[in-house]
Order: sequence, then structure tokens, then C-alpha cells
Amino acid sequence: MSKLAVIGGTGLSGLGDQNRNNRQVIETPFGLPSGALVETIINGKNIVFLPRHGEKHTIAPHRINYRANIWALQALGVTHIISVAAVGGITPDTMPGYLVCPDQIIDYTYGREQSFFSDDFSAAKHIDFTYPYNQELREKIMTASKKRGLDLIDRGVYGTTQGPRLESGAEIIKMAKDGCTIVGMTGMPEAALARELNIHYACCALVVNRAAGLSDSLISMSEVEKIVKVGMSDVKLILRDIIEEY
Repeated sequence: MSKLAVIGGTGLSGLGDQNRNNRQVIETPFGLPSGALVETIINGKNIVFLPRHGEKHTIAPHRINYRANIWALQALGVTHIISVAAVGGITPDTMPGYLVCPDQIIDYTYGREQSFFSDDFSAAKHIDFTYPYNQELREKIMTASKKRGLDLIDRGVYGTTQGPRLESGAEIIKMAKDGCTIVGMTGMPEAALARELNIHYACCALVVNRAAGLSDSLISMSEVEKIVKVGMSDVKLILRDIIEEY
């Protein structure tokens, strides 16, 4: 039996339209997750929500306990995860307000725990990561966005940086040459950890700004907040449709 979870990033602190909530704080072998896991009944479906940065968005990207988050979700029986993220746009088509459903990822992070098996490794623990995102979930995101008439780019390369600072202009030039189309700080190791536990995982990313050096002005957090407020409303519509069909 499948069970869906949503990991909320910047601007998504809950799913809304919640008829019943069951909050659970789950201890894992890797410590505590970012916050309580909220089990919610939406349209008769049991959905789990986890705030990636904590309930008050106080956990920096490089300090998130990704292992505890994914482990705790599996402990509740989660089999599918939709990750919601706020990202910067690198390519000309990834403009603020657009949604992106990436199909590839490049990891530029360092010092983060990358595996559940770091201290108990064997050759059998290697995972195939050729295609980081689950195609079935990607198609659900794309179908829901099309139904709503939303601007969604159906492929892309998510470049994951360390944070918490934003990138330099030179770093974005390098990432563009590497083939990245969007940039964020939380895509890894989250996706790989889900793969280690055989959890299907896909990302719905909201472009909230042009990446460093690609516009005529510096990145304004007040402008980002405006995009987040509107864009996350669209994301909620997509999630609602996916949940209805799930």
C-alpha cells in the first residue's frame, strides 16, 4: 500500500484544507527530524507533511538533518515523496514564478552526511542514481500543472549548492556551463537518501529569482517573498490535484 508525503521548503509550511491532524515527533537512529511529522486527511487520503527547515524556518540548508527526515518518513510507512523547493533560475526560460519539475541533479554540497550506510557500508549498498527522480511522480506533477494551466517546465537540472549564502555570479556561470538550469540548496542528499530506502521521490520547484549575476540588480529577498507567496498557492493546487488522484 502506497503512502504519500510532502516535504515543504521555503513558503510551504502546511498543506491547508486539513480535516484532521496527527502530529508525531519521531526519534531516529540519526537524531530528530526537522520537526513534527503531520499526518493529515485530505479528501479521504492520509498524507504526511514535513517542514524541511523546521516549523518556523529556522534550520539552515546545510544544518538540515536529511537522514533523520527521510528515515522518519519511512517509519510512518511513506512510499512516495514530493519535495517542494524554492530555487533560482539559471537558463532564460526559468523565470520567476515558473515551476520546474527537474529530471536531473548535480551535487555541489560538501560535509553533509550522504548515506544511511556511512558506518556500515558494503558494495551492495551502492545505489543506481542515473535517474534521480521517479518518473511516475514527475508525470503526476506535470499532469496536475497542465490541468491548472500553470507554467511548468517539464525537465531541468537542479544544481544543489551548500548555502546558506546565495551563489556568486562566477559560480552561476560555472553551473550554467555544467548544464544546471536551476539552483537551490536542499536537493541533495535528500533525493539520494530517499533512493537508499526505495522511496519514490520527485521535486516540484518554484523559481523565485533569477540566479546571481543574471539580472540587472542584486537579489532582493522582499521580491523573492512576493514570488513565493503567489507561487506556493499554485504549488498547493498541484498538490491538491495529485492527492485527489493518488
